[in-house]
Amino acid sequence: MALTTFVGILALCQLGVAHYSKFPEGFTFGVATASHQIEGAWNVSGKSENVWDRLSHTRPEMIADGTNGDIACDSYNRYREDVEELSYLGVDFYRFSLSWSRLLPTGRVDHINPDGVRYYHDLLDALAEKNIEPLVTLFHWDLPQTLQDLGGWANPKMIDYFRDYSDLCFKEFGGKIKSWITFNEPYEICEDAYGDLKKAPAIDSHGVGCYLCSDTLLKAHAESYHLYNETYRPTQNGRIMISINSIWYEPSDPANVEQVTLAEVANQFKFGWFAHPIFTEQGGYPAVMIENVAQQSLAEGLPKSRLEQFDDYWTQRIKGTSDFLGINHYTTHLITGPGVDPLAKSPSWLKDIGAVTTMEVGGDSASEWLRVVPTGFANLLRWCKSSYNDPPIYITENGFSDLGTLEDYGRIKYFNDYLTEILNVIYEDGVKVLGYTAWTLMDNFEWRAGFSERFGFYHVDITDPARPRTPKLSVEYYRQLTATRELPQDDRFKDPAVRLCSPPPPMSNLLLKPSI
Repeated sequence: MALTTFVGILALCQLGVAHYSKFPEGFTFGVATASHQIEGAWNVSGKSENVWDRLSHTRPEMIADGTNGDIACDSYNRYREDVEELSYLGVDFYRFSLSWSRLLPTGRVDHINPDGVRYYHDLLDALAEKNIEPLVTLFHWDLPQTLQDLGGWANPKMIDYFRDYSDLCFKEFGGKIKSWITFNEPYEICEDAYGDLKKAPAIDSHGVGCYLCSDTLLKAHAESYHLYNETYRPTQNGRIMISINSIWYEPSDPANVEQVTLAEVANQFKFGWFAHPIFTEQGGYPAVMIENVAQQSLAEGLPKSRLEQFDDYWTQRIKGTSDFLGINHYTTHLITGPGVDPLAKSPSWLKDIGAVTTMEVGGDSASEWLRVVPTGFANLLRWCKSSYNDPPIYITENGFSDLGTLEDYGRIKYFNDYLTEILNVIYEDGVKVLGYTAWTLMDNFEWRAGFSERFGFYHVDITDPARPRTPKLSVEYYRQLTATRELPQDDRFKDPAVRLCSPPPPMSNLLLKPSI
């Protein structure tokens, strides 16, 4: 994207002013979960071990509170209660993921687990009874350990394994599912799991494994898409997409040309890494990413770049393989200048960017990385419209963490302010946002944070074997939103200490009009 366009997007920032309150006709609302985070039943009914089972059992010190997903929210046994909660919320759709190791214990199609197949059919039937559409993710981070033992996403053979797994899911469940997501947050899969220790399987192959993973993952996504498009879409009449996550990067000083340029580089490295190969006319990785990694690799004495480019076949094969752009977004960080980020290893994806970042922006949440910056969300959406030829967009995750209070005014304000920005870009900028998915239905196993950070509409007491769910105040907020299709103005949703619609904290000088 041209630098002048990026600067123009920054100049459009507003302080979350609610110019609009009503959502367009046809706009849909949903809630999301993921199999490993809620199901439990980790080793019963034929399910095999996945990479998160292995990590939490063998390296429990890596989980903040020492918990694991063995029981989680016990949704394997309590899915009907989950569906009742969804029905009460009044959502149009429920985004959940299938557990690969529950369906295929070996990871391959040589053994299909009938109990796993039955479980998901039962869940789909329960949703149908309540007229709730399923939005189903094929892979949400819980790779069967048997496939990880073969190298996981760094192994090109995973392209075939994922295609076979997709084929089973389309064939078995496609009559009940009209909306599919291939991968959830490929950045987290590749950089945080194969380039760092932040996610399972925690392979710290920084600057190498992350790029091997992205090569395999994008090809696997494309094969799954083409399989559905050519074999199943003609009879099942569904749609299929990928869900890409991104922190949005902005310059700490928008009058600083170098920071503005580096912010665009960072966004290309984070979001463009997976969006550019699919959603642009050129295809392949972003040019600045190819150039930066090649230069760094040369400086490291390597004979070729650590980032291998796609050949012509794969460039064409990957292009256009998503019916919609799925976006997971939570927060914004700032670029403070050029150089090597203090957290960057050598070599690494972060060092390849060549910028220093900070999280000193916006309001707080219970997660260190999650700063509340609603205007950053609007800027990301404008940037996607400009960068990717005005695609239809689904927000497939967006949410707020706290420590578990039932009067969760912070979560309500977060939803209200971020939804306000969605309305602003729909009506003022013509961004084609078609639906919104809140994260998450209930407090669940938040990966390496365990249960120490709570994102749910429903509080889950993990000290009680029955895993009781208790609705928070945000349940009533979202229920009113889905019923009226309008931002709720009810006084009961306003924090007694802080008015709901007050502007967010100042963002340094982010909102100054650039001078270039």
